[in-house]
Amino acid sequence: MVASPETGTETGTVHHDTGSGPRSSPFRHAETDRDAAPQFVLPLVVRIEKTAPPARTDALETAARAVLVLLSDERATAEDGEWAQSVRDWQDARIRKVVRRARGAEWRRAAGLPGITVTSRPAPSGNGLAVEDGPTSGDGLAAEDQPTSGDGPTSGDGPAAEDRPASGGGPSVAAEVRVFPPVPLDGWPKELAKLQVSGTDLDDPEPPPAPDLTGPVLWLSPHVEMSAGKAMAQAGHGAQLAWWELDDAARAAWRGAGFPLAVRTASAERWEELIAAGLPVVRDAGFTEIAPGSCTVVADHPALRRP
Repeated sequence: MVASPETGTETGTVHHDTGSGPRSSPFRHAETDRDAAPQFVLPLVVRIEKTAPPARTDALETAARAVLVLLSDERATAEDGEWAQSVRDWQDARIRKVVRRARGAEWRRAAGLPGITVTSRPAPSGNGLAVEDGPTSGDGLAAEDQPTSGDGPTSGDGPAAEDRPASGGGPSVAAEVRVFPPVPLDGWPKELAKLQVSGTDLDDPEPPPAPDLTGPVLWLSPHVEMSAGKAMAQAGHGAQLAWWELDDAARAAWRGAGFPLAVRTASAERWEELIAAGLPVVRDAGFTEIAPGSCTVVADHPALRRP
C-alpha cells in the first residue's frame, strides 16, 4: 500500500516519512525534527508576459515536469553533484516550493542563474516538453545550441512575447517554467527575491481535454480553490511524491518518456475514490489560501496503482 504522506508546500507543510516508499527515498528513517533543520525552498519562476500569458493547465503541468527534471538531474542526484547538497538539505527539512512570476527583463535575469527551463510544446498527447539548461555562456544566458524544438524558445533570453509559440486552441502561449536548485529560506538570490508571488492568476482559454488515464495524472481537489501559483506548487509536490514512491525502473521509464503527465481537477465522486486508493496525497499546512490539513493533490501514476 502506497503511503499518503503530508508534504511541504510553499508555506511549509511537513512531509512525514512512513518508511513505505522505495529504499531510494530521500527521507531518512531516523526520527528528526524537520523544523529544527535549516530551511530551504525550491524556487520556480513562471514566465507570464502581460500580453501573452500561458494557459493555467499548461503552466501547472510544466511546473510539475520542472520539479521532476530537477529531481532526476545528475547535478542533484550524483553524490558529488553541484546541487546535491542543497537538494539533500532541502529534503531533510520542510519541503517548500515557491512559485514567482517574471516577464521581460525579469525573466532574462532569472534565466542567467543556474537552473533548468522547462517549456511545454503542443503535442497530440499534450505531454510534450522541451528542456533548456543554463547558464552556459559568458553573458549569463543559456547557449543557443541547448536542446529546443521549433515550438520552444531558442535561448534562455527567449523570444519577444508576440513571437512566443502559441499552445493551440486560444491566445495563450506555451508555458515556460524555470526551476532552480534549493536556496536557504532567507537567502534568495536578488534576481529572484525581487519577483512577485502574487499575480499568477491564469485561465484556460477552453476546458482541457480528458486526460490519458493510462499515464500519470495529478488530480487536483474539487473542494479547494487555489491561485495558479499555489496550484503549480501543489502539482509539483504531487509529482515529487510520485517520483519518490517509484522504483528505479519506473523512474527511468518515466524520465525516458519525457515525464508525460496531466493535471486535472477531479470530480467530487472521483476524488473520494482517489483519496481511498492508497496513492500519494499532498496535504497543505494551511499558512496561505487554504485550511490546514487540506488534501490538494492525489498523484495517480500507473506504477503506483493497486492491482
